[in-house]
Amino acid sequence: MISVTRRLEFDAGHRIPDHRSQCRNLHGHRYVLEVTLCGDIVQAPGASDNGMLMDFSEIKSIAQTHVVNVWDHAFLVYAGDTAVRGFLDTLPGHKTVVLDRIPTVENLAAIAFETLSPHYRGHYGHALRLQRVRLYETPNCWADCDAPDA
Repeated sequence: MISVTRRLEFDAGHRIPDHRSQCRNLHGHRYVLEVTLCGDIVQAPGASDNGMLMDFSEIKSIAQTHVVNVWDHAFLVYAGDTAVRGFLDTLPGHKTVVLDRIPTVENLAAIAFETLSPHYRGHYGHALRLQRVRLYETPNCWADCDAPDA
């Protein structure tokens, strides 16, 4: 089994409503998303992806479509954070993403994994699967969400 990783970056705002420190305030991060796939190398002479798990441009395209473009320059807000949701609703055309969990880096990594996993599974008819999503909130702080059997 071999793995490949594609790295993407985006900017988003959030807050942790019950946090005892500054993260309870509205703020933003330059997030870095790493998507790691594992599986069998494509053995298809003449095919564009012969010798690869999946073309890096396709890994990027899927992650961008389903996570990065949705979250980039958005405010990621917990559905239960009604004060902030009410405020954001007063901003015409504001890009707000309402989440079912508090937008900690741990929860965001899990959401990204859950969102992306079905889009990579079994691609090209071989044993390709999402192995890990790593989400950096800062250069020194990140969370990993791994496949259950990884």
